[in-house]
Amino acid sequence: MSELQERYAASMMNTFGPPRLALVRGEGAVVWDDQGSSYVDLLGGIAVNALGHAHPALVDAVTDQLRTLGHVSNFFTTEPQVALAEKLLDLLHSSVEPVETPRPSSFGKVFFANSGAEANEAAFKLTRLTGRTHVVAMEEGFHGRTMGALALTSKAAYREPFEPLPGDVTFVPYGDEAALREAVTDRTAAVVLEPLQGEAGVNPAGDDYLRAVRQVTTEHGALLWLDEVQTGMGRSGAWFAHASSGIVPDLVTVAKGLAGGIPIGALIALGEAADTFGPGNHGTTFGGNPVSARAALAVIETIERDGLLAHAAGLGAHLREGLLADDRVVEVRGSGLLVGLTLTEPRAPQVYQHAFDAGFIVNPPTPDRIRLAPPLVLTREQADAFLAAWPGILDAAYAEQLPEASS
Repeated sequence: MSELQERYAASMMNTFGPPRLALVRGEGAVVWDDQGSSYVDLLGGIAVNALGHAHPALVDAVTDQLRTLGHVSNFFTTEPQVALAEKLLDLLHSSVEPVETPRPSSFGKVFFANSGAEANEAAFKLTRLTGRTHVVAMEEGFHGRTMGALALTSKAAYREPFEPLPGDVTFVPYGDEAALREAVTDRTAAVVLEPLQGEAGVNPAGDDYLRAVRQVTTEHGALLWLDEVQTGMGRSGAWFAHASSGIVPDLVTVAKGLAGGIPIGALIALGEAADTFGPGNHGTTFGGNPVSARAALAVIETIERDGLLAHAAGLGAHLREGLLADDRVVEVRGSGLLVGLTLTEPRAPQVYQHAFDAGFIVNPPTPDRIRLAPPLVLTREQADAFLAAWPGILDAAYAEQLPEASS
């Protein structure tokens, strides 16, 4: 344990367990720890560092903005805040060719927060103003750690210590259209789901299921709320992971990669939902501050300028093909640079450790699954280095004796 890790243990609450590394700097998709070792970052701050580390465009934007206005509160507005709201609405509308006439009719409006959980909290509050309280959410979904967002998250280990939680929430199996149709009624305020479930190991909903959710919610007058906190802003190889389905949702939440590591979240509402909140219904001190907004604009501009959507789509396909080539991998899922795979045995913790030893940071969300969410600037050479090391990582992981299951 390094000196910095010891100081962490003495001063920080134990909400995350001991940190695996003490990182001191990064460049692109590579980070260095306080012992001088380098690692290819295939987790990207859990899908946050869209432009990697120390990207000049992000550094310059934040520095320039801090020289003018850093914070003004939401009694006032700034050019970056309004420009970002306009840009998000443009991206959401332009990324979909609707399969059917969309339910929402107005262009939309945005509420800025500081994180994905806060964006989801805002969306949850908005659903209450419909006059209904029932929400349908998905098994294995994850929407954040606030009390409201946690109420929409099915995992018992996350929920049970904090029950009772707010809301009248029904959980249905992800992708099960019959269960969805049975759960949604005329008293349902909203259906919330991720187009790709990140924390569960990258599970795709599929375009047909997303279309079915849109149809069911429209039939019952409920809102369709898509949590794109992890999947949005280019992560999937498109601005939004639901784009290929052709549907137009009522609510979309984004965060993580939106500002490339500067804290920000956003609730985007379309149609009648856009005008649901009024003064006093919700608020935030830091949300939409000019520094975060300027950072997000820089991230979006860089993704557009450098063709990172196409890069993420192509490199993600290359990674998935290479990972699946090993017969110890049962399945590889995902879109763009959000990749999940299932192993033949519950050896994800061992793979995680041996990947570290080989100089790569990956994530084991479940005992038999690995998740990759590298920066969108990951190079082909870095991806190929990981694929070349992958068989050896699996060899070392599978050579270990698995702990006996407790009775």
